[in-house]
Amino acid sequence: MNPKLSLVIPAYNESARLGNSLKTVFAYLNQTDLGAEVIVVDDGSSDDTAQVARQSFAARGNVQTLLIPIRPNHGKGYAVRTGMFASRAPIAIFFDADLSTPIEEIPKVVLPIEREGYDVVFGSRALDRSLIGVHQPWRREMGGRLFNQLVRFSTGLPFADTQCGFKAFRLDTCRQVLEAAVIDRFAFDVELLYLAQSMGLRLKEVPVRWDHNDGSKVNVLRDSLRMFREVQSIRRRSRASLSKIAPSDVRSYKYTEHSTPYSRT
Repeated sequence: MNPKLSLVIPAYNESARLGNSLKTVFAYLNQTDLGAEVIVVDDGSSDDTAQVARQSFAARGNVQTLLIPIRPNHGKGYAVRTGMFASRAPIAIFFDADLSTPIEEIPKVVLPIEREGYDVVFGSRALDRSLIGVHQPWRREMGGRLFNQLVRFSTGLPFADTQCGFKAFRLDTCRQVLEAAVIDRFAFDVELLYLAQSMGLRLKEVPVRWDHNDGSKVNVLRDSLRMFREVQSIRRRSRASLSKIAPSDVRSYKYTEHSTPYSRT
């Protein structure tokens, strides 16, 4: 029986936190009976991330699970798309392994797709900052706000926060978005939103609870130039992808489910 909801967790060197996070996720899913599957994508980790995932799957209860190991490391965007392509549910959501946005916030991004006809619904820290429990260090938070201004200027996207790692997709309409995306690392979120909006899909930004957790793989000083370059390239790269797709094709798109050689539990 196919699941109703797929949860994709990209993980890179997350052995220290993944076990507790999966325990929390499985407890919530079994309690709410959402009919979900959990897909962990191990993005070339050099620690025991994959082993921790397998051990945690033993306590999955009624939740279907899948571990996808990627070698070598390709980047979070690549890992997210890999997990999405392996999804068997009509709606897929991806979020960070540290559960910065609590798992209980899932209805906020799933219900607008189910009941209101949206194609992409994503969490935002900026719409209601009172929902932020633990703030990032000042320098990182200011850097995030500056990055969002760059995103608005470079892409024309009107959203207040494109980087919160809590996004849900209606896969029958968003499959072409995922296939057209090419950015594997820092700006992949922006590219997905830009492509979806350019294809005429319905997007909604919703406020969610969020807490900063130490251990981010992004170094603001080291990675800022690369992030800037990726954002600047989005319009140019997307133009080539979008030129191959007629607007009328998106909602009538029939896809062949991507197969995966990895065993499910």
